This record gives sequence, C-alpha cells and structure tokens, in this order.
Amino acid sequence: MTATPRDAELAKRKIFELKDAESQTPERFSTGYQTGVPIAIDFGSSTIRAGLVTEKDPFLNFPTIMSKYRDRKTGKSSVYVGNDVLLDPSVKSQARSPYDGAFITNWDYVENILDYTFRHLGVDSQGFVDNPLILTERPGASLLQRKGMYEVLYESYGAQKVCLGIDSLFSYYQNGGNNGLVIGTGHETTHVFPVINGKAVMSESKRVNWGGHQASNYLNSLLALKYPYFPTKITSYQVDNMVKDFCYVSKDYQKELSDMLNLDVLEEKDITCEAPFVEVEKQQKSPEELARQAEKRKESGRRLQEQAQQKRLEKLIQKEQEHEYYTQLKQKLTTMNKKLQASTIKDEGFEDERDLNKYIASLENSLRRARKQDVGDEPEEEPTFPLLEVPDDQLDEEQLKEKRKQKLMKANYDARQRAKQEKEDEKVRVAEEAKKDAEWRENDLGGWIHDRREKLKAILQRRKDRQKLKEQLSDRKSLAAQMRMKSIASLAADETVRSSGAKRKRNGATIDNDPNDTFGANDDDWAIYRDISTVDDEEIIEEEDQEILKLEKELLEYDPNFTEEDTLEAQFDWRKSILHRFLRGPRPFNSEDSHENHQVHLNVERIRIPEVIFQPTMAGIDQASVVEIGENILLNRLSGSGFSGDSYNVLQDIFATGGQALFQNFDDRLHSEFKSFLPSGAPLKVRLANDPLCDAWRGMAKWGLSDESKDSYLTKAEYDEMGPDYIKEHRLGNVNVIQE
Repeated sequence: MTATPRDAELAKRKIFELKDAESQTPERFSTGYQTGVPIAIDFGSSTIRAGLVTEKDPFLNFPTIMSKYRDRKTGKSSVYVGNDVLLDPSVKSQARSPYDGAFITNWDYVENILDYTFRHLGVDSQGFVDNPLILTERPGASLLQRKGMYEVLYESYGAQKVCLGIDSLFSYYQNGGNNGLVIGTGHETTHVFPVINGKAVMSESKRVNWGGHQASNYLNSLLALKYPYFPTKITSYQVDNMVKDFCYVSKDYQKELSDMLNLDVLEEKDITCEAPFVEVEKQQKSPEELARQAEKRKESGRRLQEQAQQKRLEKLIQKEQEHEYYTQLKQKLTTMNKKLQASTIKDEGFEDERDLNKYIASLENSLRRARKQDVGDEPEEEPTFPLLEVPDDQLDEEQLKEKRKQKLMKANYDARQRAKQEKEDEKVRVAEEAKKDAEWRENDLGGWIHDRREKLKAILQRRKDRQKLKEQLSDRKSLAAQMRMKSIASLAADETVRSSGAKRKRNGATIDNDPNDTFGANDDDWAIYRDISTVDDEEIIEEEDQEILKLEKELLEYDPNFTEEDTLEAQFDWRKSILHRFLRGPRPFNSEDSHENHQVHLNVERIRIPEVIFQPTMAGIDQASVVEIGENILLNRLSGSGFSGDSYNVLQDIFATGGQALFQNFDDRLHSEFKSFLPSGAPLKVRLANDPLCDAWRGMAKWGLSDESKDSYLTKAEYDEMGPDYIKEHRLGNVNVIQE
C-alpha cells in the first residue's frame, strides 16, 4: 500500500524500543546477618526473593538463572548467578535455569544458586546453615521434587529446620485473608484455592497450565506468524517486556476485538516497538560530486533515449513495409478467384482471409501506437539523397554501399514525416472532439456525467476481467488453462506457423536449414505467447491508466457526487486494508525505511495474550478457565445450601496474586465474570494483592515471626527418622493426600 498526499498531515507516532534484559549492578552483600533468625526464600521458577524475616522487603531479588562461563584466554571457569549473568553478553548467552517447565531438573544449579544466596545474605556459619529456612514449593509438589530439595538443604547445607509452603497462600496471609478464593498466577501455572478459616482446602484446588512463561511464548509465536521475515531475532527477554509493558485485560473482549482495527481505535491502542539495529550510514558526497553524477546520469539517459528512439524508428519502418506488403496483397486478392485466393493466403501463412484481416488490423493498431511516441517535434531540414536516382550499374562498390545507406535514411525520414503529419492530424481531431465534448457538457451535464461514469466503469471491468483470466490460467484444471493448452497444441501441429510467415519467406530466415521450422528466427515470433496466455500488455495498461486519470479528473471537476474516495487510487489506499492496519498500524508503510522494517505493531495481541487465562482454548489448552473453576467451586464444591455457609463466605473475598494480576483491568474483569453467574445482590468482592510480586515473600516473613511457625518446621532429626516423604502439615502448605 502506497502513501497518499493526505498522509503528510498525520502526526508522528511514538516509537518504543524493544527492551532487552537490563544490565544490573552486581548483587550487593548483606551486613545485617543474624544467627538463628529464619531465612525466607521464595524459590520461584522466574525470580528468587530472599532475606531475613526481620526485614521489611526481600534483600535479594534476582532471576532464577545461572551461567557457567569459561574464559578461553586464562582457561578458568566461572559461575554467574542471577543479575550477575546479565552484566556480560557472552555470559548471558549461556544462561540456564534449574527448572524445566514447573519442575526442577538440575539440582546442581539449585545448589549453586543457594550458595550464591547464602553468601550474599552473609551466612557465616561453617559447614552448615544455622538458621531456620522457609521456602516455597509448587502446589501438589511430587515426592521426587520434595526429596531433592530436602537432600540439598539437609545434607549439603546441614540445615537444622526447614518449612515448605505455597507462595500464593503466603501472599493471601500477608494481605489479611481468612475466607476467600485465592487465584495464584505463577510463571508456569495458575492455581485456584478455596481458603476457609485461613486454611486452604487442597482437595478442591485446581490448576490451569498457563502462566507468564506461556504468555511470552504465545506472543512470540504470534509475532513470528505476523512478521515471518523480520530482519532480526526477537529475544525472549524482549518478548517478556512487551507482555509486561503493553498487554492488558479487556473488559469486553469480543467487542474490543471487533473494533480494534478501526483507524480511530488504532490511533489509541496500537503500539509500535522498534528492534535495535545498526543503521548503515550513507556516505555524504560534496555538491560538486553530486553535480557531476547528475550530469553523468543525464548524459547517459540522453544516449539511452536516442538509442531507444532509433530502435523505435527502425521498428516503425519495418512494420510500415510489412503493412504495405499485406495491404497490396489484400488488393491483389480481389482480382483472384476463390480457389487462388485460398491458396495464396495459405502460402502466406494464414488460415483464411479473416485471419489476414485480423493481422493487418493488429499492424495498424501497432503503427498507430508507435507513431504517437516521440519522433521529434523540432523542425528539421529536408535531407538530400543524390545516389538514389543513379542506376546501380553506374556506381562502384563504395557508392553502392552509400546508396543503400541513403535508402535506409530516406525511409527513416519519410517515416518521421508521416508520423509528424499523423501527430498534427491527431491534435486537430482531439481539439475538435474536445470542442464537441464541451458543448455537450454545457447542454446536457447529466448525460455527459453518465457517459463518463459508464466509460470509467467499462475500463475498470475490462481490467478486472483480465486479472480474473490471469488467475484462472494459473489453475491447470480451469477452462481458460485448458483452452490455452488446446491453442498451443493446435499451433504445434500446424505445419505453417503464422507469425509473419511471408516476411520470413522473403528474408530467407531458417533454423538448422529446416524450411518447415522457422519459428524464433524473428523476435516477433515470440509474441504468439502473449496471444496465448493473454498476459496484460504494458502498452494497453498504460493507455488505460491515462484514460482513467483523465476521466477521474473530469468527474472530480464537474460531478459533485464523485469524490477522491471514488478514484482508483483511493481504492488501493492503505486505510482500506485490514491486513495493513493489522501489520503496520494507522500509518503508511515505507519498505525502503530501515526503521520501519525493524518495527512490530502490537494491537490485537495486547488483549489476546491476557485473555487466555479467561479462555484457555484460544491457546490450545483443553482446560477450564479460572472463572469456570471458581464457579464450580462456589456452586458445587463448598458446603452450604445455595449461597450460604462456606460458599457465602468465600465469594466475599476473591483474591488474585502473582505476575499476571498486574495486568490492567484484571480485577475488573474477574468481578464482571464472577458476577455473571452469581444471583443479583450476591456480596461479591474482588481484590488484588497490594504487591502481587513480593507479597508472597512478605507473607513468609510475617509467618516466620509468628508463633504458628515454630511447630511447623521439619527438623533434621525428624528428617533422618522419617525420610523425605514425610510432610509436616501447616495451613499455608501442601498436605498429605495418602491415607493410611
């Protein structure tokens, strides 16, 4: 889609840079370590937050990644953890996570990350960690996962007390919850817990396999489909930042989706992000050098114009000679009987007299178009050709060559003179037609406008028909393609191929000395394929374009009902292309601009990514949404008749926490969705965590200082006695589901 003059009035849009992983300063070391104070570690699959429970906020906050880097010069290997990985690009390229999905699969990485954590927290005890440890684990953690964590903590670090809990329940505890429905949106999964009297009903808890990681992967796949030839690779860090910065939950998804690609909505909603790239700067040239290049191009263009003009004149002479020959042939045919006429026409390479007339008409049209082109309007002196009147037997060899040259020059001059005369005649004819047309317009404006509209409609219809036929020819099974193949077969079977057959006989042109196979000896022979395939002729298209512009200009001037929107150019305006608005937003696209080639536009994706948590089937997840799970729990799973008892208490506190709770309008959408299945007047209340990301750690710290936590730790002695499959239950953690 090309830009139009009115595009210059459009304001420049703001462009956001695709942010990569930000380079952080090296992680600081704590100086406030205290022996015996519990250490809370929110060991998430995306981020780790750790600190002493006596602190207000987590002292450490870094991504759950680790990199092993070997310096080739020194041969030394180094281990980098968390934000330290992001300080160097070569180290960041080898970053790995101990998690594979929602499960820990590399316990060596876990040990290195915990080494890094304890070292930066200032743990100085020798051979063991002399602090109670509070860690998070995924809901319904398997025995294998719990066993691995226990082995690392008790056997590698000599921990004396360990307690494991669920992050979203800790967040709910921090926000003062007692009875409610907790929706915990994590990096890999989303869980829904009914909580009654401060304790989660784990038997009624549900999981949806959708989290922040899947949201980023989904956006990445959508962008790959949207821009399959994007010049640079969009990294996972950049996609994560796009999800966090630009995606939001739609209050009415279907309505907003139907209106998203409207131009006025795109002006507000479309986000333009540009990937970083190295722009190639063009070398600046001096004015003198630019002037020399311009003069050189001008001279080269002049020579090419002269050569093209000379070729056109030679071709014009050749066609006129051929037209004269066939015209004389047509006159001779009138003096012959029918049998001799048919024999003569066959000998000249035509099927019948109709075929001959058609060929003469095509020559006349070709001559008419050729004569319209520039043949020189400037006056020129009439040249003399003295040798043409001298008989050949009175000339020597050099003079004969000069005579042939003068003969060609005279034919050239005569052709130009005829073309000039035809040009003058054409001007007179056009002037007369313009005068008649003006009189018609003055006397009958309505009829004149109707005539112009019908002419414009006919030209556009012919163009559509040619395009349709061209598309049909690409299908081998179509009728048009079959007729084309039939024509080719007929021509191949014909012994005398018609393409200037008489002229080739006169010129004696053959291939491999085969008089029956002269096809291709002249360039004009290959024009047969244009007739067969009906490919658009450039000359016809050019003439049609000129005629269309002329008709549109007249209608714009005299027809009040014909506007710029009705012109052919407006039909190809980028504003009318849904695909353009989806790919390039509310602005024209310049394919020559390096900046625009490195830009992605987020419009539909902004609401489509967060919508998956409400409609999982959009991303191919065959599970119920959090709203459907909440409806089932409230209406069918909790005790009470109707909205009474536990169900009545829980619906008064729908609590959301985790990274996806940060999406704009998340709580409003939850409220409207839950309200849709509840009876009128139900005391529904929806709220978000004060800090959906860090409230889990703050809840761990708050719980670690309470008296309740003292009896919830699994001691080293209990671990040695009962093994890793023993679960010491508390109200914010997993429970044992195996009944003895």
